[in-house]
Amino acid sequence: MKFNNRQVSNNFRVVHRYLGFFLAGIMAVYSVSGMILVFRDTDFLKKVTVHEKVIDTSLSAEELGKALEMRRFKVDKQEGDVMFFRDGQYNSTTGDVTYTEKKMPYFLDKMIHLHKSKSADPLFFLNIFFGLSLFFFVISSFWMFMPSAPVFKKGLYFTAGGIILTLILLFV
Repeated sequence: MKFNNRQVSNNFRVVHRYLGFFLAGIMAVYSVSGMILVFRDTDFLKKVTVHEKVIDTSLSAEELGKALEMRRFKVDKQEGDVMFFRDGQYNSTTGDVTYTEKKMPYFLDKMIHLHKSKSADPLFFLNIFFGLSLFFFVISSFWMFMPSAPVFKKGLYFTAGGIILTLILLFV
């Protein structure tokens, strides 16, 4: 079966178009969650909740972290019976714990979790599919116009500019 350049170009355009429509929703999720992740080191959009409860007494720092279900738990200092940790404190004699928790609203938290999924997450294949689709968009965009068209040549200049900007951002 023989293909000419026009057929290949048209096929790439059709797949590019419908894959773009199919992935419009997930692209919106990734764009919004990506912009929000830029501010993950701030309290932007985070809801603050103060927790006050009584737990077991005489817990070690490691046991306290497990009891509070906090990842990367670390005691900053201890004064007498009181352990101070990030955004909270624990009295080992009375078992009183007070700490602040900062979380994104539920829907945004779910979007961010999808954006940052790992291979252990059940939907990791969606990220792989999305990444491959974006790579397809990169490649197929070069078949959107015939190489002899002026817009294609102009597009190559923009591509070179984008690559140079990316290299500058990566290495400077």
